Amino acid sequence: MAIDFDAIRKKLNALSGVNSKRRVMWRPPEDETVTVRILGFTDNEGNPFKERWFYYNVGSNPGLLTPHQFGKPDPIQELIQKLKDEGTKESYEMAKKLYPKMRTYAAVIVRGEESEGVKLWAFGKTVYQSLLNIMLDPDYGDITDVHEGHDIKVKCSKPPGKMYAMTDVMPRPKASPIGSAAQITEWSDSVPELDDVYTLKSYGQLENIINTWLSGDEEQQDDNSTGYTRSSNQTRSQPAPVAKRVPKKGDTSKNFGDEIDDAFADLESDPSFDTF
Repeated sequence: MAIDFDAIRKKLNALSGVNSKRRVMWRPPEDETVTVRILGFTDNEGNPFKERWFYYNVGSNPGLLTPHQFGKPDPIQELIQKLKDEGTKESYEMAKKLYPKMRTYAAVIVRGEESEGVKLWAFGKTVYQSLLNIMLDPDYGDITDVHEGHDIKVKCSKPPGKMYAMTDVMPRPKASPIGSAAQITEWSDSVPELDDVYTLKSYGQLENIINTWLSGDEEQQDDNSTGYTRSSNQTRSQPAPVAKRVPKKGDTSKNFGDEIDDAFADLESDPSFDTF
């Protein structure tokens, strides 16, 4: 039997905490300018960045990976679709609250902290767009190239009166290697596994979480967050039905279901919806 050494390495990292979230995640400090170098993910079909979608507004959970993005059954996505199908203003507002948000990840070396190795930097749509535009600029090209790429200056600041900090990125004009030949080899071989940092919960776990949230019983949340799985003979609780809107006689206005679809299309393209 052939041994899968990559699988063994991932398991070892998981057991030793090498890829624990606290250890590998990096966030730019506020009111400072920090220089980083981005390493491209080599297992992502040519895209040096990785995208992940999360549910953020379900109870006290800080963020839940969506199984839907991996082609897996997803009870929260099913609930969103059901709410959209209901076609009422109330169901739309609830579905909008549940709608997932995208986070993008880059593997980075933080200048001045090279000894700490490769970190993962998470950012929203605005920073993602800025980085992609830089890469499409012929003056810079592939900023992630380990031999002829560009360092990136990152400045994070919170404008007066704003709830969230704004992050600006600016490439250094001069191309340079990311490090020595030995460092290039070491860092390229030690990019943290994003899927080891964030755990995808099972269908049953997510179903418990959403039902707990719908019932308002937050005390049960701990069971779900520690991987508690309900036995098969327990009855599944269902969300309360939402009354459908019945059009009035002679109403020739646009079907409310179509309005819901239009609103969600706008929601998906709204840059402000990705606020994290």
